[in-house]
Amino acid sequence: MSACCSSTNSRNFSARCSISLRQPLETGTISVARANAHVTFPARVQLIAAMNPCRCGHLGDASLACARAPRCAADYQAKVSGPLLDRIDLHVEVRAVTAADLVMPPAGEGSAVVGARVAAARAVQVERYRDHLVRTNAEADGPVLDAVATPDAAGRKLLAQAAEAMRLTARGYTRILRVGRTIADLAAAPEVTRIHIAEALSYRRKPPVN
Repeated sequence: MSACCSSTNSRNFSARCSISLRQPLETGTISVARANAHVTFPARVQLIAAMNPCRCGHLGDASLACARAPRCAADYQAKVSGPLLDRIDLHVEVRAVTAADLVMPPAGEGSAVVGARVAAARAVQVERYRDHLVRTNAEADGPVLDAVATPDAAGRKLLAQAAEAMRLTARGYTRILRVGRTIADLAAAPEVTRIHIAEALSYRRKPPVN
């Protein structure tokens, strides 16, 4: 996938720096313009970023969140531009680690198991795009994307409903198809179905709530 994160911390990056990420995230290239030359370089990146949900970091915890929640969270998260957030495929909210979490047994799946599944999915994509100029689902677009990622009838219906309810942009709609296709690949499913689209939609950014 071209990008995977919850957001980015604008206190560490200027607005101009954040805006400059939009082109490589969208096209996989970066253009540098000078007086006598205009040069485009390859810049396909994987962006991983994180931020607190609000200034105090306790959004969702009724005992600690400030009295202005969720408005304070909306103001805080608005420091990151909507167009940049729209280019991020996966938004994952991670709750604070508790004392109980520290003594729980490790997760059922280890890195080796997950890594093998990812490698298998990448191998499927290599074969899928063997006769095309793209290598992965993240790069697929236009007719190629339509051919490989159009979901079944139930998936198309859910995506159409979600596009209206969530006010998805054309970019967001396309990214849902790419993520849905990748989720299907990870599940070794030949076709994108409603369950894959539903999971892809769950990763789109949601307004903060307390």
